[in-house]
Amino acid sequence: MYRVIKVLNNNGILALDDGTKREVVFLGNGVGFGRKTGERLESVSGAKIYGLINRSKTDTALKVINGIDPVYLEITGKIIEEAEKEFGEVNRDILLPLADHIALAVKRSGEGRQIANPFTPDIKVLFHKEFAIALKARDIIQEMTGHMISEDEAGFITLHIRSSRTDEKVSEALDAARIISGSIGIIEEKFNVSIPTDSLGYNRLTSHLYYMILRVRKGEKLKVDINQFVQEKYPLADECAHKICEYIRQEIKREIMEEEKGFLGIHIQRIIGNE
Repeated sequence: MYRVIKVLNNNGILALDDGTKREVVFLGNGVGFGRKTGERLESVSGAKIYGLINRSKTDTALKVINGIDPVYLEITGKIIEEAEKEFGEVNRDILLPLADHIALAVKRSGEGRQIANPFTPDIKVLFHKEFAIALKARDIIQEMTGHMISEDEAGFITLHIRSSRTDEKVSEALDAARIISGSIGIIEEKFNVSIPTDSLGYNRLTSHLYYMILRVRKGEKLKVDINQFVQEKYPLADECAHKICEYIRQEIKREIMEEEKGFLGIHIQRIIGNE
């Protein structure tokens, strides 16, 4: 059983689940029409249910909802539907944080301001399926608000979509992209090369670095040690891998298993040796 806390508009309701004592949002065509605050509902036909995550422990869902134009909740609901079409089940609890982000992105667009996202190229490579959904999100946003947000903003939306599929927070995914960008910069500087972001080598390297960062965060260990082989056969790549491992250790503030260096060295050698 649900109790209506607020009718957002004709297409949305904020309600309290009597069983879980958790606030939820119902979204769907006409689901709010004729509803009243305090009304009790067994279910809402044709509506989809979204859980809520508050940004602040002191803010109620009603207070947060009151700060967001309902159109952005509808937009976000449509984006989540697109993600579900592509990935199947996703965590709908991203509704509020993503709606809030989109509202601010549209506001910036209307004011002629944009937030630069220097990690967009890496985000596009790391999470290409999520980025494709974010590009669809841009079209939805333009259709419903008249504003076209930038590709950099789509990069941020990508991270929200990614977080709906994993236990990785948006901030953690962005931090991983930042560290990967910094690691690639170390390679480019050391060997005086520019690695094309659309190359196979770049894709392999960014993917390896991303899962390496995940392993470091979780304290997982590789089962094979190829360090001696890399040190003897590819000493320059090994030296660069050592520098990157030290950089990642400083950024994440966790120790990196020695075995990681050898495998990273192989990927670096592929880049500099065009293998």
